[in-house]
Amino acid sequence: MAEAFGDELFSVFEDDAAAAASGAKKSKTGPAEGARRPGKRLEEKPSVQAIVKPKREIEIDSTEHVILGKKPKLEDVLSEDVNLTDLMPQVKVQSVETVEGCTHEVALPANEEFTGLKPRTGKAAKEYPFILDAFQREAILCVDNNQSVLVSAHTSAGKTVCAEYAIALALREKQRVIFTSPIKALSNQKYREMYEEFQDVGLMTGDVTINPTASCLVMTTEILRSMLYRGSEVMREVAWVIFDEIHYMRDTERGVVWEETIILLPDNVHYVFLSATIPNARQFAEWICHLHKQPCHVIYTDYRPTPLQHYIFPAGGDGLHLVVDENGDFREDNFNTAMQVLRDAGDLAKGDQKGRKGGIKGPSNVFKIVKMIMERNFQPVIIFSFSKKDCEAYALQMTKLDFNTDEEKKMVEEVFNNAIDCLSDEDKKLPQVEHVLPLLKRGIGIHHGGLLPILKETIEILFSEGLIKALFATETFAMGINMPARTVLFTSASKFDGKDFRWISSGEYIQMSGRAGRRGMDDRGIVILMVDEKMSPTIGKQLLKGSADPLNSAFHLTYNMVLNLLRVEEINPEYMLEKSFYQFQHYRTIPEIVERVNNLEAQYNKIVIPNEENVVIYYRIRQQLAKLGKDIEEYIHKPKYCLPFLQPGRLVKVVKNEGDDYGWGVVVNFSKKSNVK
Repeated sequence: MAEAFGDELFSVFEDDAAAAASGAKKSKTGPAEGARRPGKRLEEKPSVQAIVKPKREIEIDSTEHVILGKKPKLEDVLSEDVNLTDLMPQVKVQSVETVEGCTHEVALPANEEFTGLKPRTGKAAKEYPFILDAFQREAILCVDNNQSVLVSAHTSAGKTVCAEYAIALALREKQRVIFTSPIKALSNQKYREMYEEFQDVGLMTGDVTINPTASCLVMTTEILRSMLYRGSEVMREVAWVIFDEIHYMRDTERGVVWEETIILLPDNVHYVFLSATIPNARQFAEWICHLHKQPCHVIYTDYRPTPLQHYIFPAGGDGLHLVVDENGDFREDNFNTAMQVLRDAGDLAKGDQKGRKGGIKGPSNVFKIVKMIMERNFQPVIIFSFSKKDCEAYALQMTKLDFNTDEEKKMVEEVFNNAIDCLSDEDKKLPQVEHVLPLLKRGIGIHHGGLLPILKETIEILFSEGLIKALFATETFAMGINMPARTVLFTSASKFDGKDFRWISSGEYIQMSGRAGRRGMDDRGIVILMVDEKMSPTIGKQLLKGSADPLNSAFHLTYNMVLNLLRVEEINPEYMLEKSFYQFQHYRTIPEIVERVNNLEAQYNKIVIPNEENVVIYYRIRQQLAKLGKDIEEYIHKPKYCLPFLQPGRLVKVVKNEGDDYGWGVVVNFSKKSNVK
């Protein structure tokens, strides 16, 4: 190649290396005119010299300061952009002494001191006929002191007691109180319970509105958000807002509604948050304190009134395997035995086979387990499926079984007929209305979002009265509805979340399995998980023994939110973003990120490169070589320069773009195409 282009072509690199070593600066003028002169042949030395030694500066990546060891300080970078002290929420957390069985912390504004909770002096707003648990007493004490509280406890532990006390206190003080829930079914149930207790109660959901002027209003969170955006007069009189199942705020689609509502609520309102166990309950309380400038207490307990036993039923097997006992100990040997049964089952391990129309072919594993549960007197049982179609298919398979006596069948029919009297004659002839009664009379129920509201409410009443022994439901039934059973059965451990199929999280498993075990009625609850060949032992262990999911924000701007904010004075999308739990969690990660950056900076400063100056010189030469190579390619790719070399028998290297190297080849023949652009 040196013979083809001349010795002068490569002498430039020696000159550039010497120039780099001495620190000589390149000229910043444009390229020489001879560099683009088409009339000269490539072999002529003047034009070659013009190609390889331009007067313009070679463009090199701006990484020289890194190579030369010019290390910017973290403080210098941060001081130019932000002040960390201004960004960090000014909140402090203090532990409060309490009895054994629960923990009590309080989040306070930085400029306030915690003076302790004052014991109640007068009569309690509500008396209970049973002895309260430690966490219930602590939460009620916070309510008596007019301070917000987050109660984090297991399902069926008795969190509703705290909400009822706040309602009783507000009604005694002639104040209004709002109880919000994530789903209509839960709102309906809470309305029935509150109405029996307090009478002055109203219900507002997307389906029905009852007594909207009542002092205590039960509603879904979306209704409360709409009231806040409208500037409803009701909000002027509200002293307490109760958020049930606040951990639902992590839901990717609807979770943003909770954040919007909490942000829009006025600072003079006090809150009661009821949640399943969440590991970052303190962080949520800090956000409430930062947002509304008021103390927020955290009452946390792991106590479960009714212990649970977790069993695995391997598809294709013939029995249950106890994998987690009532003490919470994991039985490794039983788990491995169940997995071995799964491996030995062959095709049966694939689980229930679907027919052409989506039904279940032959007697399903669910049928076998439900029959066994009834024989062992472990009813009532809730069977969770993750699709409405499966709920109905499994329920229809149970038509061969009958769990109710003749007396119970008469009661079911009477309740059902009274309920559907409110429907029109046309609605009474709907297939779901006509087909559900024969199942209900046998003690079999179906509960999912596709049912008419009146049917769902009727089924909830029948189940709570013990007239339904086997209820096939989707996971919405586990969202706070106080309808525990003795046994819970999972037909699958995977679900479709709107995007793809995934394993249920340990938090979802804890939420649904918590429906097992009725306090004061059962000595233990039974949870049965059906597994098929797709589940690995690792996933199984993580599901059964995993911890609760943290409460992470699912906040995102929506078109609906932006349009609503345009109607509200003094609030804009930037304000909503700044006050969100999402932003608060990011602020809370700043110290950790700064610490990581400091550690990395310390490691970086310790790095010593031998002969660093020589490396710098070598790096510059390589950069110049790459740039000059590209300049040469522009010329040798021109037809008048490259065609003389494309002769039969010549070796050529074929490269497409930069990454695709096709290697060497031999020119066999070539043809010229004229006027090709």
